[in-house]
Amino acid sequence: MLKVWFITGSSRGLGRSLVEVVLAGGGLVAAAARKPEQLSELAAQYPDQLELIQLDVTDPEQIGAAVAQAIKKFDRIDVLVNNAGIGVLGAAEAYTDEQVRSQLETNLYAPIALTRLVLPHMRKQRSGRILQISSVGGRTGNPALTVYQAAKFGLTGFSEALAKEVRPLGIWVTSVEPGGLRTSIFADMDTAPDIEGYETSVGQRVAQFKSSTFIAKSDPAKAAKALFELAEHPEPPIHLILGSDAVARIKQADAERNKEMEEWLEVSLSSDADEKD
Repeated sequence: MLKVWFITGSSRGLGRSLVEVVLAGGGLVAAAARKPEQLSELAAQYPDQLELIQLDVTDPEQIGAAVAQAIKKFDRIDVLVNNAGIGVLGAAEAYTDEQVRSQLETNLYAPIALTRLVLPHMRKQRSGRILQISSVGGRTGNPALTVYQAAKFGLTGFSEALAKEVRPLGIWVTSVEPGGLRTSIFADMDTAPDIEGYETSVGQRVAQFKSSTFIAKSDPAKAAKALFELAEHPEPPIHLILGSDAVARIKQADAERNKEMEEWLEVSLSSDADEKD
């Protein structure tokens, strides 16, 4: 049976690459995007395989309508890919309330809402794959990305717990954690106003991402191919790291956490309650 994919943020970047890979592989795709018309040439090329869906993932009513449209068209959803995301660069205290809210709504609340709406269908099928496009920033924190990474940490944690919750139902959940992808994401990121005192931490990080010389490690087409193959794997991982930069950063972060834990182990253990005789 051909798998039915529901992919958010499908009009460009990794989402667009994944739509192309799935269609070329014979799969069926409900491609959800703010501007689905950007996929019109693919719709003309694959009229029986591709359903274009208008979706602003921050709008609860649109989320419900999008899932309903996909089910009406294809009768099922086998692979949910929560890919839509945005980022803002800057110091935590510099963000506007709207910038904070929009990042959390898009990067955390929306994938949770979509997952919860799709799960009943997968539960009835007793099968399904959920690929949450998190980030290396969902495993290790860095300056200038505090709210973005707060959302990604939340998505990674939600996905890890959910994977254990739904595995008995035949549903597999993977938190996909790429490093830098060669898309327009960094160039397109909004920035918060500069604040005095953050020049050597936030300022340097923003300058790095915005520099014309910054080149990300990973090819979105290769990443999409890896995700397509992941959906066919009989026992996919709970965490999938993509990119040599992401592997290096997570290894370093894990080593630093373990070192810190050992240094403070005596204090950590000191909070245990005394055993009664």
